[in-house]
Amino acid sequence: MRLQFLLASLVLPLSSGFVTPNNGMTKTQSPSKSSSTSLSVKRMPITMPTQEPMVPYRAPGSSYDQFIGLQSRQLRDRKLWIARYIDEEASNSIISSLLYLQSESDKEDIKLYLNIPGANLRPALAIYDAISELKADGVKIATTNIALCAGMGSLIAGAGTKGMRYSLPNARFLLQKTGMDQVFQGQATDIALEVRNIKKWNELMNAEISRVTGQSLERIDNDLKRDFYLSSEEAVRYGLIDEVLLPMPGKRTPPSDVVDLGSFQSGSEQKYQGENPPPTDGQQQPGAPNQGMFSNGDDDDGPKIAKG
Repeated sequence: MRLQFLLASLVLPLSSGFVTPNNGMTKTQSPSKSSSTSLSVKRMPITMPTQEPMVPYRAPGSSYDQFIGLQSRQLRDRKLWIARYIDEEASNSIISSLLYLQSESDKEDIKLYLNIPGANLRPALAIYDAISELKADGVKIATTNIALCAGMGSLIAGAGTKGMRYSLPNARFLLQKTGMDQVFQGQATDIALEVRNIKKWNELMNAEISRVTGQSLERIDNDLKRDFYLSSEEAVRYGLIDEVLLPMPGKRTPPSDVVDLGSFQSGSEQKYQGENPPPTDGQQQPGAPNQGMFSNGDDDDGPKIAKG
């Protein structure tokens, strides 16, 4: 009797309802007094893929394409995207990529596209030192700020080769002093030592910004007392970058303000059917069709229909 009671207590909860996943949908079946069975379906939300986009790539000497990550494909073109907060992990990945590109070729340029919302002091200085070392070895490095370079990101943007430091028109720069990378705990003497060390590194960073921009150290110290924002044009005047990338308005400029289907980018005059000028002095122009049929502007070559 006791065994039957235990089995009944296990079977009853299972028979009250069950859930069956099927292709992203959850089905819940509940018993009903009638013979029909009712199902309530709940569709799972559709989410975007979180993996890196894959693009086709054909290796040199290969006869077929293969799919690789988008960033890996751009890295093969010597383009490196730095679009994240720079910490120790990001610093290691960026420096290893730079060294790999140098080992591939020290004659070709390296293009860095920057969107750095912030950075820790020491990892960012490691990237700055690596860029300086590559420039000393003769490698030209172009930097482009596509959105925001904050803190040490501004120093990295200005660390490129002179004449190859760019920015998009709506990008911004933020120069600011750095603080502790993380919460520091300990005795008062240890905290004082850490604060003194941070102050020393800030003075070093101000000296590097002064060397990159050409501004005096006194002006750098005065500007960085508070957060110092710069637009792209202001960054050029400040000496942080060299050029703002603007579209070329004269590349496809229309001939006039009003453009229709008959206005083309061509020096020769456009002619259409039925618009050939009439021959002069009773002579027909060479290469022109007989104008007798088209004298009234009618290009229909069918039989004439009497009107009226």
